[in-house]
Formats: sequence, structure tokens, C-alpha cells
Amino acid sequence: MRVTKAQAQANRAHIVETASTLFRERGYDGVGVAELMAAAGFTHGGFYKHFRSKADLMAEAAANGLSQSLVSSTGLDVTEFVNIYLSRAHRDGRNAGCTMAALCGDAARQSEEIKATFADGVEGLLAALEPGDSLGDVDPHTVRAQMIDMLAHVIGAVVLSRACPDDSPLADEILEVCREKTLATLSPPQAT
Repeated sequence: MRVTKAQAQANRAHIVETASTLFRERGYDGVGVAELMAAAGFTHGGFYKHFRSKADLMAEAAANGLSQSLVSSTGLDVTEFVNIYLSRAHRDGRNAGCTMAALCGDAARQSEEIKATFADGVEGLLAALEPGDSLGDVDPHTVRAQMIDMLAHVIGAVVLSRACPDDSPLADEILEVCREKTLATLSPPQAT
């Protein structure tokens, strides 16, 4: 039975979504093509009908995961974002959590294409979190610097917390301390 073009696109999207979840959970090197395809409900041989290589799928899955992170962050103010991001639920939900916290370390050792995908994801998240016109005369560069600083801190906090044993009091302490310190630094910048 021949697969329609629409079905082939749906299959590809399903593979990308499955890969995005598995890569966030186990890292790029923690999932092989055969296992990934089986998890998506397809045979290993069908992989190359959709992708030239695992690296191509990694880039597409990263874009998918970063897009999901952006969608879930859109409409949140920075305080809400920090509280959700630095929660135990986000820390424990590796496979559904932020792609940056799950894979930035892996992405740093990947191709320029994957690094560019992550850079685009960071830019998208920064744009979604910047308060925009509500700051009046505040220098946009100051606001951007504050958002970059905040983003680096929250991602780093989740990475550190995840590096501890799941039931470790330190894992929770890292989230609590970083949430408190990050929120304290988010007072509105002064107008120039």
C-alpha cells in the first residue's frame, strides 16, 4: 500500500515529535535510530525515507522542542516564567520540559546547524519574555541584558538541579535559592 504525501508528512512529524521527547529525556547520544523509530511505531529502515541522517533529525527535533518551549512561554510575564521554570515539576519533566535545559550541553558539541537552531530558540524566547513597550523610556539593551542574564541563570539552575540525585535535598535547594535570587534581580530597570 502506497503512503500518501499527507500521511508521509504526518509520519515525519510524529517521528520528529517522538525524537524531541526522547532526546530531551536521554540526550542525543542516549537514543539510537532503531530505538527512536520503534518508539514512533515505525521500522528502522523507514528512517532514511524521511531524514538524510540522525544529525538532520536532531536539528529538526531541536527546532520542534524549542518551538514548544516558546509556545508554553508566550503570554507569561517574567515572574510567572521564572516560577514555572524553576519548579520541581519542570525539573522532573525532562522529556516534556525545556529543550535548552535538557540539551544545551549536548548541542554545544554538535554541528553548526544544531547550534544555530539553539541560537534561534534563545532569540525567540528572549523576544517572548521581553516586556516590550510597557517599559517606556528604559533602554532596550538594558532590558535585553537583564533577560539574557535571567535566562542563563534559570537554565543553569535546572541543569545543576538535574545533575543531583532526584531525591536529593540539594536538587530542591538549588531551585529554591535560584528562584528567590532571580526574582529579586528582576526589578524593573530604571529609565535612562
